[in-house]
Amino acid sequence: MAGASASEESHSDLDSMLASDPAVGDVLVSGPEIAARVAELGAQITTDYAGRQPLLVAVLKGAVMFASDLSRAIDLPVEMDFMAVSSYGSSTRSSGVVRILKDLDIDIAGRDVILVEDIVESGLTLSYLRRSLLARGPASLAVCSLLTREHNGSLNGLVDYIGFRLPPVWVIGYGLDLAQKYRNLAEIRAYDSSAGDGS
Repeated sequence: MAGASASEESHSDLDSMLASDPAVGDVLVSGPEIAARVAELGAQITTDYAGRQPLLVAVLKGAVMFASDLSRAIDLPVEMDFMAVSSYGSSTRSSGVVRILKDLDIDIAGRDVILVEDIVESGLTLSYLRRSLLARGPASLAVCSLLTREHNGSLNGLVDYIGFRLPPVWVIGYGLDLAQKYRNLAEIRAYDSSAGDGS
């Protein structure tokens, strides 16, 4: 019998890691659902920015996969830059303090900027980033977030393009992590941090 391929072994290792962690929960958004929605968002942005060259600003590290796929779904010339901010550290609760860890390399004055987020929850980090970017004089600033929370009225008017609305549970996969793990999952899953601590 032929041996397993490297990809099969890698997939098996990932499955084993998921199976060994009781906190990993149900699939909330599947890989195919993500791909379909990203294509829809790309088509909408293509229409909205026709004749322009938007600059995608991805928020590291969680939005990298989403921003990469989104850029390929936009049928326009686009540029990309990156910012890194911190409000969580390695925990599942925001500290409430936002810090810029990496700033932009590109001057955004006069540019049509689309800020690409992985998830917008309270809006604290997003509000901070919007103020910072608007102070730099872009021609326009829109926000595209893969995920937001259901029934969060405080985000009205802050997010222009939304992938999915999810209930208030911690999520992992497709760029979203817990202490740097699980980013490479193709799907988005729930994660219950209390499941493995005996509580």
